[in-house]
Amino acid sequence: MTQFDKSSGLKQRQARDARVRASQKMKAARLKLTRGTATPELDYEMLAMFVRNERSAAPTIWALAIIFSLASMFWAPKAEATIWLIMVVLSKVGLLEVCRQFNMLDPDEVDVRLWRRRFVFAELISGLTWAGFALIGVYNPLHNEAMFASHVFLFATLMVVLAIRMTFASPVLTVLYVGTIPMTIAVVARLIMVGDPFSLALAAMALGVHAYFLSLARGLNSTALAMMAFRAQKDLLISELEEEKLMSDEARRRAESANKAKSRFLATMSHELRTPLNAIMGFSEVMRDEVLGSLENPLYREYSKNIHDSGQHLLNLINEILDLSRIEAGKYDLSEEPLRICDVVDDCYRLLKLRVQAKGLEVVERYETNLPQVWADQRAMRQICLNLMSNALKFTPRGGRIILTASSLPGGEQIFSVRDNGPGIPADEIPKVLQAFGQGSLAHESAEGGTGLGLPIVKNLIELHGGSLELKSELRKGTEAIVTLPSTRVLLPVPPLQPLGQERHRHPEAAEPKPARGRQPKAPQRISA
Repeated sequence: MTQFDKSSGLKQRQARDARVRASQKMKAARLKLTRGTATPELDYEMLAMFVRNERSAAPTIWALAIIFSLASMFWAPKAEATIWLIMVVLSKVGLLEVCRQFNMLDPDEVDVRLWRRRFVFAELISGLTWAGFALIGVYNPLHNEAMFASHVFLFATLMVVLAIRMTFASPVLTVLYVGTIPMTIAVVARLIMVGDPFSLALAAMALGVHAYFLSLARGLNSTALAMMAFRAQKDLLISELEEEKLMSDEARRRAESANKAKSRFLATMSHELRTPLNAIMGFSEVMRDEVLGSLENPLYREYSKNIHDSGQHLLNLINEILDLSRIEAGKYDLSEEPLRICDVVDDCYRLLKLRVQAKGLEVVERYETNLPQVWADQRAMRQICLNLMSNALKFTPRGGRIILTASSLPGGEQIFSVRDNGPGIPADEIPKVLQAFGQGSLAHESAEGGTGLGLPIVKNLIELHGGSLELKSELRKGTEAIVTLPSTRVLLPVPPLQPLGQERHRHPEAAEPKPARGRQPKAPQRISA
């Protein structure tokens, strides 16, 4: 083995090991997703979703902060409202800066736990600044109507903030908690400090609404998590499909390369084997027939006959292998012409008639009369018939019966079948005997030697014609092989042309010329007396 072959083999093993590790990693990740276990990839996706939501909701938050600040100036000093607005804007700017830094990083470089803590800290500062809204004007004495309006507005502000944060911060529940709980506590505390029944009712409603919004947020979080899990599973499946496609492409490339190497090998070896084989068969035939003189020892004649028969068997095997390889490689060209199935079957039977008589078999020929011609390759059809008849001769015991049938079907197809009363084929072995070198279990006990290439060649040749091969068999009762040619290959008879110059005899009533199309003959005029 050369150094190049060693390095190539090492690279192939490394690539195969890498594919195996990647496949195992994909399967483990998919198993975690199926079981609902959180993964770093899902955590990163949830953080990324939170960042996208925060950046898209920034203008809305600033607009609401400005509106709340202006509205609070009706019951609180303007300085307090302005300071609160500045604190809200700065805290929001800090949160957006953290989001911007997160987006600048490559996903593989992100430490999910670290960045989650950063977002929680930034959101906690933002939540505390929003909680400061409940403290605006707390020390400013108000009359009853202004106090009632401020408490109602404060409650409405809490509802709006909770709804917004639930919508945009639900991907990361910890961030939602630290961003909303401080404001709810501040609003409830201020309402309880008032002490009147209405304020206490508002405080209870604030707690209930906050709990309701948190339950909705958990539902949104579960939905988003499931959506991410499904998308991750889809990505994993796509990756696995791409991996399998690459492996199948590599396997196909290797198979094509092996097929080409096999074709080159067969093409080379066929010539190399046939050349000495022809010499062996020729000389053995000369010795068997004693062309150059008689052989004194009769064993030499028997040996020469065995050599010739073995050479003939080997030549047939080589021819069958070459035919099958050409068919599988798509290099078997059909030389099509009009022919009759009955004539082909009859010619093949005459070639095998001596073998039939030597074995004492009864052959019944059932040919349908007036079968139309078919468009097919005569050499291929003869090979199909010879292979099927040879199989029947092998598997039919002495004194048995073979039925040859050629007929047409109602749909226009033509069939040729060979039925014998041999040992039969078990149903589970029929696919096996249709494969190259495949033989049934009973064939080894009751038939002559064979290669197992006859039926595969028949199947491939008839499929080249667009037809099919069907095997029907029963154990100890025999086998029937049916070859079907499609109706598209049946040539319909053409009616004979009438010779030129032949007179046409018509009925006297048909001798009158027909009126031209589009014109109606005029009715005869009636003359009154």
